[in-house]
Amino acid sequence: FIKILIDKIFSIFFLLISSPFLLISSIAIIIEDGFPILFTQNRTGWDGRRFKIYKLRSLKKLNFDKTQQVTKGDKRLLKIGKILRRYSIDELPQFLNILKGDMSIVGPRPHMVEHDIHYSALFSDFLKRHKCNPGLTGWAQVNGLRGATPSPEIMKRRMEFDLWYLNNWTIFLDIYIIFKTFYAILKYKGD
Repeated sequence: FIKILIDKIFSIFFLLISSPFLLISSIAIIIEDGFPILFTQNRTGWDGRRFKIYKLRSLKKLNFDKTQQVTKGDKRLLKIGKILRRYSIDELPQFLNILKGDMSIVGPRPHMVEHDIHYSALFSDFLKRHKCNPGLTGWAQVNGLRGATPSPEIMKRRMEFDLWYLNNWTIFLDIYIIFKTFYAILKYKGD
């Protein structure tokens, strides 16, 4: 109950604080590439439930494989998209997912459904990550595992951090991760 309460209060607080960034980013996306502003994608939540994750659109309006992760120097990126992704501004609309109850502020990051299927075949413990709401940030992210997962070894390390989080969860750990996220965003810039 306390975790849910913190999620709701912090989400409203962070949405209010980030609203200027959301407004400026939205205008920049419209000027560079038109509508839509938001990108949605199916992700896996608690106990395998599917939900639509919200992100500011950072890619051009081209027909492309939505299951292909964005990489460094990706030609699909908008100019503004590079900035949005570098500082995780594209993730801010996920506070709406948190308010809806699909996500939590802290937890294992939700992956594309296709990646969950692929990696659950490689790693027997992979689906244990879904024993809580997925998070906007997590233990893996504040320990340098942000962004794309180009190899199974990186995904395995992320999974191990996520499972450690699940086995050692406390409210104080969540608060520590929230504060450490600001440092991690600057130190481990995303792709």
